[in-house]
Amino acid sequence: MKVLAFAATNSKQSINGQLVNYVASQFGEHQVEIIDLSHYEMPIFSIDREIENGIPQLALDFAQKIDESDLLLISFAEHNGTYTTAFKNIFDWISRIPNRTAFGDKNIFAMATSPGPRGGMGVLEAAVNRLPFNGGKIVGSYSLPSFGDNFSSEKGVSHPEKNEELQSKISEIKQIMNEVVIA
Repeated sequence: MKVLAFAATNSKQSINGQLVNYVASQFGEHQVEIIDLSHYEMPIFSIDREIENGIPQLALDFAQKIDESDLLLISFAEHNGTYTTAFKNIFDWISRIPNRTAFGDKNIFAMATSPGPRGGMGVLEAAVNRLPFNGGKIVGSYSLPSFGDNFSSEKGVSHPEKNEELQSKISEIKQIMNEVVIA
């Protein structure tokens, strides 16, 4: 199974980057690729740009990464209750590629974390509700509240109940993916 993992932000210090990297490490028995959205920065989407210049090559490259994967691990950073501009711009561009759904009918484990007690629930709810309309099959979701209190760079998720919840969801996703690969 090939896993594509990324934080839905272009921040180098992203706590969502730390979370998705930790979760990706739990799939070590599979082929895992972690990408950085800052490598896919392109002009802000507009229909005028699309008409004038077409779809940027970086959008096509990003879509190809999705197409080559069996499972997407995405940790959504929350800006003003929703997606970061970096993610939304990529989403907008890949949704314009002819003859495809934006997320390629791929399985997605959607996550979010934040410094506060809601754990990015606003953006996570937006993603879980929106991505299925754009070819994303949500196979699980997870929110980690109060990142600074519940995550350790050495241990990963340090809150016992939140770690147990995450490990359970990872096991369920691996089971789902094994059934998909076998079928």
